[in-house]
Amino acid sequence: MKIDLSVVVDAIEMADDNYTYFLDIETGESVFLADELITGLDNKGLEDEIEENPDRYLRLPTKFEIHEYRIMEDFVWSLSEGRQQELLERAIRGRGAFRRFKDTVYDLGLEKKWFQYEAAAYRKIAMDWCRDNGIENFE
Repeated sequence: MKIDLSVVVDAIEMADDNYTYFLDIETGESVFLADELITGLDNKGLEDEIEENPDRYLRLPTKFEIHEYRIMEDFVWSLSEGRQQELLERAIRGRGAFRRFKDTVYDLGLEKKWFQYEAAAYRKIAMDWCRDNGIENFE
């Protein structure tokens, strides 16, 4: 089956602790199971559907498989050595790294470059996931 790559990319962009995304290979759409304790959403129908049809639903990459911190590091290393790289290297160290990184990106006027880099990284993760799962994709 061919699927729209943007479906996988969108699920990767939305990945967080509260939801587990799956690709329904029959429809080409993504579906999610919510952490019921945190969100209060009832998954029973979908949870049963996924359990009863494990060949139909493929779990999409989780937040932990995406490694957002590594994407930030790679972005920093992709910059020419200099003040921007130095400030961003400092920003991603220690507690609060994600917030400091984003604040520093905006302060340095690099938001467009960062968003393009991040989108390309998510696209690569999506393409690799499709390849690894034998899914053809189109854009």
